[in-house]
Amino acid sequence: MISKATSLLSFVFFLFITNFANSQEATEVHKDSLDRMVKKYYVLNIKIFQANSTPKDIDDVFELFTEDFTYVHPKYGGTYTREKLYNGYIRNQKNGGYDGTVTDIEVVNKIIGLNAVVTQKRFIENKNGTVKRGKPEMTLFEFKNGKISRIFEYW
Repeated sequence: MISKATSLLSFVFFLFITNFANSQEATEVHKDSLDRMVKKYYVLNIKIFQANSTPKDIDDVFELFTEDFTYVHPKYGGTYTREKLYNGYIRNQKNGGYDGTVTDIEVVNKIIGLNAVVTQKRFIENKNGTVKRGKPEMTLFEFKNGKISRIFEYW
């Protein structure tokens, strides 16, 4: 005969296992959405880097960001607010800074964590018909409410 305590313990254990399995599934979906967001960010940036890009292409990238988004690149100017980064994109576009030289971004490695993704990526450039793969660079993406809240460049 099974005691009430054993039955209760078995029931609690069953609830724990069921809850753990459900949280594992939720984490996997979450990781997939973070991965898709980073891929989309890189695809949209390649579009911006082309000579025929438009301000709408820049707007499409900024739809991925939270309102309080920041971009941090200590080697090239420090911390940028969403507004400063947007204005920089527009200025580079108007000044011909996006000329189609960068043809792709290759993600070499990626680690997906809780509300964060770290990538090791490199730019693929075509200069005068010669394709060059840039050196690997590290980037951290942080997320809030399903959007990118901060990008930190470590190169």
